Amino acid sequence: MSNPDSVPDLTPPDSERQKPFDTNEIDEEEDNGGDENDVEDDDEDEDGNDGVFRGPNRPKPQSREARFRSEKLKMESLLQRMKTGPVSVRVHDVIIKGNTKTKDHIIEAETEVLNNVGSMQELLKASQIVNLRLQALEIFDSVKITLDSGPPELPGTANVIIEVVETANPLSGQIGAFTKAEAGSSIVEGSLKYKNLFGYGDLWDGSLAYGFDHSTELSAGLYLPRFKGLVTPVTARAYLLSQDWLKFSSYKERTMGLSLGLFSSEHHDVAYNIAWRTLTDPSQVASRFVRRQLGHNLLSSLKYTFKVDRRNSTMRPTRGYAFVSTTQLGGLVPNNRSLRFLRQEFDIRYVVPLGFYRAALNFGVSGGVVFPWGNGFSSKPSSLPERFFLGGNISPVCALGGPTALWGFKTRGLGPTEPRRQVNDGTADPSGVDYLGGDLAFTALADLSFDLPFRWFREKGIHAHVFACAGNVAKLTENEYRNFSVQKFVESLRSSVGVGLVVPTSFFRMELNYCYIMKKFDHDRAKTGVRLTFSAA
Repeated sequence: MSNPDSVPDLTPPDSERQKPFDTNEIDEEEDNGGDENDVEDDDEDEDGNDGVFRGPNRPKPQSREARFRSEKLKMESLLQRMKTGPVSVRVHDVIIKGNTKTKDHIIEAETEVLNNVGSMQELLKASQIVNLRLQALEIFDSVKITLDSGPPELPGTANVIIEVVETANPLSGQIGAFTKAEAGSSIVEGSLKYKNLFGYGDLWDGSLAYGFDHSTELSAGLYLPRFKGLVTPVTARAYLLSQDWLKFSSYKERTMGLSLGLFSSEHHDVAYNIAWRTLTDPSQVASRFVRRQLGHNLLSSLKYTFKVDRRNSTMRPTRGYAFVSTTQLGGLVPNNRSLRFLRQEFDIRYVVPLGFYRAALNFGVSGGVVFPWGNGFSSKPSSLPERFFLGGNISPVCALGGPTALWGFKTRGLGPTEPRRQVNDGTADPSGVDYLGGDLAFTALADLSFDLPFRWFREKGIHAHVFACAGNVAKLTENEYRNFSVQKFVESLRSSVGVGLVVPTSFFRMELNYCYIMKKFDHDRAKTGVRLTFSAA
């Protein structure tokens, strides 16, 4: 902290009010950049109407030119001091303007970081953080933050003036089509959103999605940035979901439920989900294991997610690391139809930059286990929708969260299977088997990405990669854990290698790959050849 005697006096003279201090000017001086919304400039600077941090006893300049030169010198002096060390200042007051509908406490809750600053450098950074937080609420068309000197009797203080412009059109909607990687199908989705209906920063939305595999989802949600005394946002979402897994596992899934976000921060997330789920088999050819799973169940679970992602990009990471751990406990409602299970997943990523052609090695390991709990849990099967299924039209580079994807393997394309039911004439169903997933899953990947030696490709972000992956799932429930062997599990790992071209965009990552299947088993759905994958951001 600098010498108190050298602290600038923020007090304006009694005869003339000081001009608000523009932090954006300092940002530009320091780093030659910055967001124009972080701190706004006042056009009156050049008119010389006011000064910057003028001392209370400083004589008034006799002309506009003289005053301008004086303020310029003081600004340069302040900037120079900020480069050499902290310039002490504290926030006296936060003044909010422009919110005709939004409650003050909603905005004030996002400005708490300003109360802890002790220097001008900290104040500039805190102002930028507040600006980003207010914009993230999605209820303002613009946010302007200006720093002004504090009261004359309190030298070394500043007032922060926040001017917001509330959104002119609170109703918005969008429609789009994308690929649902988990199901290997296309989806058309439309949504409507209404912002700040009651002035609490509340966001109301409804969406309808339809998949060409006959899957549908209808949902409505509410987001509250502040609720009562809670320090984190609260989310609630009611949904009706129908998924068609007849092609892979001979059942359809219909779920109606409510999801509540209880706690959310940078690294932690806690959510509660309660739903009524029904599994049916319209085809009447399901395997014996699937038929035992059909019917109604109550899902009541608490999910905790811990996530740290220090990668510089999710589409094309070239440095950094990431870790995700998800724990889900089901069976919180005392009901005989309540699904009781414990599910644990983890995913680790590490990226090593190589220093040429933007080349980077991306390593990843993920795993998961699910197990029922309660009386006789060791002999009970785990719920089919809670099991792990590997494969699908998705890139493992983007699939952060748990074991899901393997290059070259189709949706639910590997793992334990069971023959489907025979038809009345005694012949087997031509589609063969049902994929049952596993209670234990493991995947690993290595991906080398690099720029191509063509300028046009580099400008568009198009690059190449060479990859390898391996994975496996196994059954542990119904006393199968007694027969589990790590050696057999490793020996039965499926694997593939390949090379491809990657086209990243702001919405998705597209890969055109040639995959060579190194190891698979008879019932695995994998094939050597060219494959096109799409992965969302």
